[in-house]
Amino acid sequence: MGQEIGTPDFTPDDLAEFRHRLERETRLLASWLATGALPAGPKVGGFELEAWLVGPDLRPLPRAPDLLARLADPLVVPELATFNLEFNGTPRILAGQALSTMAAELDRTWGHAQTVAGGLGARLAMVGILPTVRPEDLILDHMTPRNRYRILNAQLGALRGHQPLRLDIQGRDRLVLTREDVMAESATTSFQIHLRVPPQEAARVYNLSKLLSAPLVAVGANSPYLFGRDLWRETRIPLFEQTCAMGESGLRERVSFGLGYVQASILECFAANLAAYPVILPELHDEPPERLAHLRLHNGTIWRWNRPLIGFDPDGAPHLRIEQRVVPAGPTVPDLIATAALYYGAIQDLLGEADPSGALIPFAVAQSNFYAAARLGLEAELSWLDGRRATAGTILAQDLLPRARRGLRNLGIDDDEIDTWLGIIAARLRSGRTGADWQRAWMRRHPDQGMAGLLHAYLDQQQSGRPLHEWSL
Repeated sequence: MGQEIGTPDFTPDDLAEFRHRLERETRLLASWLATGALPAGPKVGGFELEAWLVGPDLRPLPRAPDLLARLADPLVVPELATFNLEFNGTPRILAGQALSTMAAELDRTWGHAQTVAGGLGARLAMVGILPTVRPEDLILDHMTPRNRYRILNAQLGALRGHQPLRLDIQGRDRLVLTREDVMAESATTSFQIHLRVPPQEAARVYNLSKLLSAPLVAVGANSPYLFGRDLWRETRIPLFEQTCAMGESGLRERVSFGLGYVQASILECFAANLAAYPVILPELHDEPPERLAHLRLHNGTIWRWNRPLIGFDPDGAPHLRIEQRVVPAGPTVPDLIATAALYYGAIQDLLGEADPSGALIPFAVAQSNFYAAARLGLEAELSWLDGRRATAGTILAQDLLPRARRGLRNLGIDDDEIDTWLGIIAARLRSGRTGADWQRAWMRRHPDQGMAGLLHAYLDQQQSGRPLHEWSL
């Protein structure tokens, strides 16, 4: 959930001044985009991976601060709960062996953290929702002690009039529960894929990211269980949305698929941030307007499933990137990097369409596709680019894999890289089994072993490093 906040208390004057600076920085970004002042540069990929720390009983272990202190690695940082942590990857120009370099770095970081966790009698898990998590784990006592999280929780509560949050998720089973705070969000861990793009392509990449959200969530689904209930293939999607819901306040939801495509410029997202979303972290920064500190802080409190971000290179130059947030954590590093390869390649190929307008389906259809894929995974029937309806698995195999192969080649990714990473997706599609499907199949075969038995088997398979399609039951 982003950067720390220095002060725990804000005044009305702070809010007014923050709004003033936010308006000024939004105008500045508009001028940069209008005049071409933002440098283009090559396409660059990156990622964030959220993970769990679990104890010998395979329950969430709230000792991530101890692990982080022992690890002392700038690539591994705190998350909302004291049993979560986040792994970051060094951004890489998408060419040559970039994907294998990403995987090797994440393997090293994960392996080192796993060794350090062992010294605490713990282990790490990458999975969209931990099968063994219980409601009593998701409490304020397990919130990471940072001002940012405490203020976000208080401010989101105030925006919805301090009404309880109602969780109501209907899948194979139904879960109905009320919550008083945002801590249920800590049960949703994801693999967030970043793509730095030239400013002139940002609007199209953002729109195409929405288009691709359905097949990506279908092929990556890994969150079928919550509190022992069998719900959606990717239950993380409704859980995150409902945990941060605005209730009956009438305010726009801060976690959503959005209201539409951008029409002309990625600036439309930042203009909407200014116009439609109340400021909830009005911390004032002593930085020049050109650092866009207030614009970036406010944008970080709006969790669209596809989100534009402004970043800065080591030399101080600003850049635009799109964050694809729909993919869950796990099952393994190879599976995650393969999904990133699919995304990068498919985006690049779709950008090359002779008729850009033909690369999109109506927004309402893309939105419907997304939620159907989150519910049903590869079996979901989607409406696709040529007007046909087909399962997500068929669309991935027949359309998106060939597109991704062409797109990666166009980016300059080596042929052996393309074969390796897209080969993992192809094998997963041939098996017809996502991480969610593997979990359900394991429970059918071992019905008496419960969620702890499932997680034990899952972590053993994960530790092998073999991609999902090679896992046994």
